[in-house]
Amino acid sequence: MPTTAATVSVPLAPSLGGHRVPVVYERRGSGEPLLLLHGIGHHRQAWDPVLDVLATERDVFAVDLPGFGESPALPEGVPYDLETVVPVLGALCEALGLDRPHVAGNSLGGLLALCMGREKLVRSVTALSPGGFWTEAERRYAFGLLRGMRLGARALPTPAVERLSRTTAGRALLVSSIYARPGRRSPQGAAAETRALRESTGFRPTLEAGRHVLFDDDIPGLPVTVAWGTRDLMLLRRQGIRAKHAIPGARLIRLPGCGHVPMSDDPALVARVVLDGSLPVADAGQRPAERTEPVERVAD
Repeated sequence: MPTTAATVSVPLAPSLGGHRVPVVYERRGSGEPLLLLHGIGHHRQAWDPVLDVLATERDVFAVDLPGFGESPALPEGVPYDLETVVPVLGALCEALGLDRPHVAGNSLGGLLALCMGREKLVRSVTALSPGGFWTEAERRYAFGLLRGMRLGARALPTPAVERLSRTTAGRALLVSSIYARPGRRSPQGAAAETRALRESTGFRPTLEAGRHVLFDDDIPGLPVTVAWGTRDLMLLRRQGIRAKHAIPGARLIRLPGCGHVPMSDDPALVARVVLDGSLPVADAGQRPAERTEPVERVAD
């Protein structure tokens, strides 16, 4: 289904100069609103494998975070930390007329989704391999892997990226760090996200801002789902156990055979997890009991 991206201008806090920041998004479907947030160095098209399914039941807003995809960089001197980006996302929801949407995020997007839940800006949170539950050694490993991916993407000329993306082996070379099944990624998708990683202006400052990030807060009174791929090479799945300890009321779900960005590895499973995590509810924090464990692949 062809879609057209739109841009909305949202304000920064007065303490950051009160600038307005353009944020690019695409909208699809109908139903309760669902905000989709991608990871560092990625773009909103990471959600393409599940977008059509989600749009059958939700009014979906897939967002390019500031400094990634088609969204311009933040103004010079404005940090890419959680204290800046989370309010930007809150202002985005307000500008779009979204009253506490559901939110699903992957990696950095998962961390941002959890922070939005902590601030009660959303009505439910689904976080896929979210950042912030690492040890210092695990963070250094993940950030080193990200830097290596960025260097590789910047070293490859565009014609080489296009050639590699046309074969299964080439796509494995380009994106196997984040996908367990890189052959399932479309050639166009693999090439586009390699370019997005190469060109993202927010990559370095976001990585720098994340050096001291830890998420250890509970999110009471809000439905929270944390899902982790069993073949995640970026953020190891044992971090999901820490997430469960930090947020005792969260559902912790295994995604068998999925990597760090699971939407392409198993679209049907991921779509189901997100839809069940964003069930319409009559009262905040209350979901129908028969739908609290939507898949059998649940880790307690």
